[in-house]
Amino acid sequence: MERADLHDEYDEDTVFTRTGEFADRDAFTAAGWCAMERALEVVGTRSAMMLVREAFYGGRRFDDLVRRTGLAETAAAKRLRQLVADGLMERRPYREPGARTRHEYVLTERGRSLFPLFVALMNWGSADGGRSGVELAHAGCGETLFPAVRCAAGHDVGIEETEVRLRPGRS
Repeated sequence: MERADLHDEYDEDTVFTRTGEFADRDAFTAAGWCAMERALEVVGTRSAMMLVREAFYGGRRFDDLVRRTGLAETAAAKRLRQLVADGLMERRPYREPGARTRHEYVLTERGRSLFPLFVALMNWGSADGGRSGVELAHAGCGETLFPAVRCAAGHDVGIEETEVRLRPGRS
């Protein structure tokens, strides 16, 4: 397998080791098929992540989501429509006695799969020593949550042990 020794090619600040076809970065562009790019198209806005945050905290009803995020109603409505279209939230009807039918927004399994990203962003946002009013903890033991990166075999993997490559069949 071809391997780029980035420490010789660039400097000690290079992060990932590129392997296989990915070793020659100038041979292709990631635009249009990069998984990070696709993810950011869905949740790469402040408003999207604020709405997802509130859904994780238990917010479901439109008025509550607007109030707690501080978003304008039109912006929240547009972003919620997009989160529903992208499969992260589901729109469910409810009706208070004597009132018209309204809708609440509930995380789908795809939305819940953002949990590790949510934990990572929370930790990263509080790491600067700034004030953070919320901490995520394990209900079983009370310890603070932290994100971890593991390979499919279950090994903890550090950044220095990470290789980047093209998926098989990708050209």
